[in-house]
Amino acid sequence: MENIMFLAFDIINFALVTLLWWITIKNYKILPAVIPTHFDFEGKADRFGNKKFAYLMPVFGTIAYFGFLTILNYPEAVNFPVKITDQNKDNQISIMMFFMKWLLTLVLIIFLNNQDYMMRYSFNEKAKTRIPFWLPLVLIFLSLITTIILASVFK
Repeated sequence: MENIMFLAFDIINFALVTLLWWITIKNYKILPAVIPTHFDFEGKADRFGNKKFAYLMPVFGTIAYFGFLTILNYPEAVNFPVKITDQNKDNQISIMMFFMKWLLTLVLIIFLNNQDYMMRYSFNEKAKTRIPFWLPLVLIFLSLITTIILASVFK
């Protein structure tokens, strides 16, 4: 069951990176020469740049994807909130792998949401984000707390 869940995360995360690239490549030609590159807390663009900046989110998403894959291949190099013993090693590694795959999903959703918003805002300054900026950040924070609690329970 655990392997199926991890495989599902792998498929979803790869699909999110692919979707990020696809949306960017598909819309790049129709983007205006100057696009928003940064937004304030109210969702209004406060910095603008060349449309080549549209490739920034896909590049960051790809770096995050391969960075997380690298980390997951070396779980012994990760800091755990509890001491790892022979008795708890399997549980702790499973908890860490689940958290890291979930964290990557949230990070890629943030990148995808920002990219989508940037593209739509380029054509319509009244556009709104599909996912509120604060929601994935809250989910990351709650996930971290949950992971620390689970690691403590299974120490």
